[in-house]
Amino acid sequence: MSEKAFQDNWHHNECWGCGCSNEHGLNIKSFWSEDKSICVWTPNQNHKAGPTGYLNGGVIATIIDCHSISTAIADGYKQEDRELDSQPIIWYVTASIKIDYHKPTPIDKEVKLKAKVTMREGRKLLVVCKLFSGEEKCASAEVLAVKVPPENWFD
Repeated sequence: MSEKAFQDNWHHNECWGCGCSNEHGLNIKSFWSEDKSICVWTPNQNHKAGPTGYLNGGVIATIIDCHSISTAIADGYKQEDRELDSQPIIWYVTASIKIDYHKPTPIDKEVKLKAKVTMREGRKLLVVCKLFSGEEKCASAEVLAVKVPPENWFD
């Protein structure tokens, strides 16, 4: 895996899920591992669902979304053979997300997300992401990411 997380290159990002500039956020970290990206994240009791032993579905959706969009952004830099902190910034946003929850995700274990870009078409990328607790696949998603001009999002 690469040494520096994707998100640690984007100091302008204050997203609650993936922004390294949000001290109250989830602060997920994503890395390349060959042709896919990996994120390992540990939930805490503040992230529980109604049944207290499980991770909240909205938190699951957030980390899948953030890991997938971070993967899309990192892929954009990779396709242009550029460093992740180079200018002008490349930015993607979520156009759609489809999540399947396969089984409840225990809150007392770290989760591992694996994502891969499966389609590139103009400004659009399709990212497939799977979330695991141990060896159990608990959720999977397809995220359609769209490249946007950075001036639309950042000062």
